[in-house]
Amino acid sequence: MPAPLGNDDVDWDRWPVPAYLAENYRRLHPCDAAVIAHHADFYRTFVTGPVARAVEFGAGPNLYPLMLAASVSARVDAVDTSAAAVAYLSRQLAEGPDASWGAFHALCRALLPTLPASPRDALAGVRAVHGDVRALRPGSYDLASMNFVAEGASEDRVEFEDFCVRFARCVRPGGFLVAAFMENMPTYRIGAVPLRWPGCPVDGDDIRAVFAPLTERLTVGRTDADTLPGYGHTGMVLLRAVRR
Repeated sequence: MPAPLGNDDVDWDRWPVPAYLAENYRRLHPCDAAVIAHHADFYRTFVTGPVARAVEFGAGPNLYPLMLAASVSARVDAVDTSAAAVAYLSRQLAEGPDASWGAFHALCRALLPTLPASPRDALAGVRAVHGDVRALRPGSYDLASMNFVAEGASEDRVEFEDFCVRFARCVRPGGFLVAAFMENMPTYRIGAVPLRWPGCPVDGDDIRAVFAPLTERLTVGRTDADTLPGYGHTGMVLLRAVRR
């Protein structure tokens, strides 16, 4: 049996962005529609105006969380350690999003009508940042969003929990947290790339146990998995909270 993968064992610069996008984001899956609905419902509670600074904690090449966070934020830092992911994000922000993101933007805007009318304009306040999220200064953001990161960063449960704690602590006390996790995510592969990527199987109880001591107004729910992509997860766990 292969040794468990830790985060620092993985060459994230080799993350196969085109294959990952093809498997996940070239069309709008029902599970992502459920995540968008959950996050948008959370953001609709922001009635006092935009927050000053938000972060997408481990952004990857996924644009829809950035659109959602940008609807309530003056600035969003999309932070990721993968040079491949950051290069993709930088191109999308500079040249405009791929046409396949149009359906995601349309759903985000239907649920959050204040979002600008074009995907490019919706991302105008986003900047791509190449860096390790573990190095983010505690309390430096008003809002943090994390989607499919901590449970896919390592096979080590302690390291998974450390990512979650750092995510929670990167916002100020009273700051906002929203997240989605792959439920029971195993180690997996993407496309034909002969590399395995880490997965740490966790469920709603595990996530509640990590975040309860760090937060207030914690809500943890779930939605079922799609048949595609078939990584072996059983659903998605959805979280919203305020930093204690």
